[in-house]
Amino acid sequence: MDKQTISRDGTRIAYRRTGQGPAVVLVSGAMSTGATVAPLAAHLSDRFDVFVYDRRGRGDSGDTRPYEVAREVEDLAALIEAAGGETALYGISSGGALVLEAAASGVPVRRAAVYETPFADYGGGAEERAKYTGQLTEALEHDRRGDAVELFLRLTGLAPGMIANARRSPMWADMEAIAPTLAYDDAVMGDGLVPRDRLAGITVPVLAVAGSASPEWLRRATKSVADAAPEGTYHVLEGQNHMVEPQVLAPVLAEFFSR
Repeated sequence: MDKQTISRDGTRIAYRRTGQGPAVVLVSGAMSTGATVAPLAAHLSDRFDVFVYDRRGRGDSGDTRPYEVAREVEDLAALIEAAGGETALYGISSGGALVLEAAASGVPVRRAAVYETPFADYGGGAEERAKYTGQLTEALEHDRRGDAVELFLRLTGLAPGMIANARRSPMWADMEAIAPTLAYDDAVMGDGLVPRDRLAGITVPVLAVAGSASPEWLRRATKSVADAAPEGTYHVLEGQNHMVEPQVLAPVLAEFFSR
């Protein structure tokens, strides 16, 4: 990241800006930095002024304790100010929950798009989320970062054998380095259910996108987000899963942000 802005609590937020046109800020999900959404930025920069940033506690950005979701909303507000005072927002996975919270908080956003925010609106979903929160909190309190990463990977449905292989891979050290931010994403997700009352207060258009190859519960949760927002639209990308291909998603976002 080659630029920075200062959030309200003094935290340094690092970002990169590419392209020209209306401003768009891209928000990454758990266990990721701004580099995760950089390929999508490349597909949007011919039509938009795209901001990619490292969320607090990750990459080149700073961190300030104690953490609160409101501080991450303030980080977005600082980026929006750097962009000229108003932007569109896009967030993937738990980053989408942050985008929705920012829009509901009254941050100057003209449009908000999310991809498969993993709200668990199904039988036992809230209980599973509460169990994960408890185990994650315990692991991080004892600085068992590897265990925290494994808990998250299990939550995403990754098979035990693949987790074991990941532990032996060179990328594991990087994953452990940002493991404390798993608590941040967990806080952003709340109780894990679609925050319908909160979404009902969003006054800008919302696009909720899911992939046809993703689990049915993710598609259902995504549609629930669109249904709860007063100006919500649900869109399905054929053949895509949670690891959405940026060249497939970009045209859908571009059309939505250009309206």
